[in-house]
Amino acid sequence: MAGMCCGVVGETETPSTVEPSGGRQARRRRVDIHQLKFLASDVVAPLPGSGRKRRKVESLEMIGNNVDAKALTTPLECEKVVQPCHMKLKEEGHLGSSSETETVLNPCKLLSETVGETVRDEESSRFGITTVCGRRRDMEDAVAVKPSFSSDLHFYGVYDGHGCSHVAMKCKDRMHEIVKEEVENSGESLEWKETMAKSFSQMDKEVTEWSEGASSSNCRCELQTPQCDAVGSTAVVAVVTPNEIVVSNCGDSRAVLCRNGVAIPLSSDHKPDRPDELTRIEEAGGRVIYWDGARVLGVLAMSRAIGDNYLKPYVIPEPEVTVTERTAEDECLILASDGLWDVVSNEVACSVARMCLNSQKPPSPLRSPGNEVNVAGGEYSDKACSDASILLTKLALARRSSDNVSVVVVDLRKNL
Repeated sequence: MAGMCCGVVGETETPSTVEPSGGRQARRRRVDIHQLKFLASDVVAPLPGSGRKRRKVESLEMIGNNVDAKALTTPLECEKVVQPCHMKLKEEGHLGSSSETETVLNPCKLLSETVGETVRDEESSRFGITTVCGRRRDMEDAVAVKPSFSSDLHFYGVYDGHGCSHVAMKCKDRMHEIVKEEVENSGESLEWKETMAKSFSQMDKEVTEWSEGASSSNCRCELQTPQCDAVGSTAVVAVVTPNEIVVSNCGDSRAVLCRNGVAIPLSSDHKPDRPDELTRIEEAGGRVIYWDGARVLGVLAMSRAIGDNYLKPYVIPEPEVTVTERTAEDECLILASDGLWDVVSNEVACSVARMCLNSQKPPSPLRSPGNEVNVAGGEYSDKACSDASILLTKLALARRSSDNVSVVVVDLRKNL
């Protein structure tokens, strides 16, 4: 049978030793070849990593009735998103290798192998979200967006869990509520840095209390440690007010403001080898060990996080808070986990998002007086934010990001 495999392809001549077509051996050979062709047509080589079970990303809970949640699983949807921008990406040199170009231009080449969602709110704020598991076995990122969570304040948060997803999920469920309580308790004497520091401290306290009684839960990290104290999450949170952008960061997720085409980082990554963080860790009695990069005690590749009780006081939940005054030149705000920032620079991310926002502008009739509210919450700018988050995610995957990727793009333009 092995000597007959050449006949399956049908590209070689029939050996001269084959009996005439009417012979018994020829009939047997034709049957065998037919069987081989049948098997060859039915066997499909598995995709890399397809043997692993993919974890479904839970739906993002949003405030508002006009929410359109859609999984990015159809080639047509991805093609509509990518085509308006891909040529400019190529022209500006953001797509380096041919494999990057193919991945970004080929609709759903990688997004179809992961699970992602884009969520849109068409009334109270303009934003787009894309979150995918990527090449990781489990999804440990979580995203929370709460438009008008307190009066005219909008809340956006990205949480990148490590060790397990439960700390990130608890941040998603509770952080905005804690911030709201602190804001309302502060009244007119609101000080953002103090308010956000208290909020992060309270969030860490709740996670610690949960971890101490986690032995009765069904969390998968019980297989690693009975008290789940080796689990944590980064947190980058933005509260957008009519006049300010308040960003609180704890970990290596990041927030970047795009202002008149310039990328302005609103947070600084908390890496163990950052000079001030290294000094703080060593003064607390800890060490930074270089094991596949700088790590606290050779374990954690970030110096601040919520949770991680076993690494306290070296890893702390205290956020760094920046308060930025909004201007007419502000275009968008990008919040993302390090799955994006590991492979995409601030400048490239800003360029991609700005490109998407500028490519879809509302037609002039909608700019008539008295129609500003409808324009601000309309589908045009909102679709642009969604397109930007999708395209940034695809670019990260094309550049071989090995982590979960979560991206939030917020439209900050006031005069649409």
